[in-house]
Amino acid sequence: MSLDLHATAPPEPGPPRAARPAHRRAASATKLDLKYSPYLYVLPFFLIFAVFSAYPIAYTVWIALTDRSPLNPTISFVGLDNFVELITDDPQFWNAVVNTFGMFVLSTVPQLLLALMLANALNRRLRAQTFFRMAIAMPIITSTAVVALIFSMIYAKDFGLVNWLLDSIGLDPIDWRANRFASWFAISTMVDWRWVGYNALIYLAAMQSISKDMYEAAALDGASRRRQFWSITVPQLRPTIIFTLIISTIGGLQLFTEPLLFTSGSGGLSGGSEGQFQTITMYLLDVMNQRFRWGYAGAVALVLFVLIALMSAINYLLARRISSDK
Repeated sequence: MSLDLHATAPPEPGPPRAARPAHRRAASATKLDLKYSPYLYVLPFFLIFAVFSAYPIAYTVWIALTDRSPLNPTISFVGLDNFVELITDDPQFWNAVVNTFGMFVLSTVPQLLLALMLANALNRRLRAQTFFRMAIAMPIITSTAVVALIFSMIYAKDFGLVNWLLDSIGLDPIDWRANRFASWFAISTMVDWRWVGYNALIYLAAMQSISKDMYEAAALDGASRRRQFWSITVPQLRPTIIFTLIISTIGGLQLFTEPLLFTSGSGGLSGGSEGQFQTITMYLLDVMNQRFRWGYAGAVALVLFVLIALMSAINYLLARRISSDK
């Protein structure tokens, strides 16, 4: 009996015909999941952004081009009239701009420098290191109203702590609310005390990620701690410094709570008897709630938005330039 070596082998058994459509459907579902599921994951963010950011911005643009007011039932389109009046014929707005930028400079520059120095000190080996790191975070969780109340007492004209210290060294007391530059300084110290610790924690977290080998190599080359700080730490913190600078710019130009509470109930949104510490946001609320000019308030809001964007861009470019020169 001879064997036929060229005989065709029997085909391997495959999946049943009924299982093939189900397999294809599963493959199609997998492809659809890989293709569209990332968009579904990010969809909630864009929905929230559209409701709470995009729509308010679009509505502000529209209302700034009208004379919208709760006292006027009709709405008329006025074009750029609100912006022209704001820029060319509103000295109170420019007074608020000067106040805002003055307090912004007095608070932001010392704030970030102190935070950087404090973070550098906490980055070293200290006794009770955890306690000090937690202590600098305490002002963050303190109520702004409580902070304003305490600092209002510190800078009180008749019985304030600061005036008592000035009197003890033979200097005349200062009316911190009546004087423009004195009120700027007082409000700036409130802002610095509250946010120095916050920025210091951000810098400290960034310092922890810097390789220790760089410091060891610099120490072997004879570099002092100060030289290591300016030549290694600061350049490595450039992205973090830019981030804190932009965030501080946004917060500084939107300053509202501290100067409002510093009035101690006198003056309200006017920022003192002569508007000596009225900020842009206080002026915006004054126009909207006291004068009921909602369209004009929308123009103020858009101009503030442009100022924040310009200052953030300038600070970003300056920070990159200074860091690259070191």
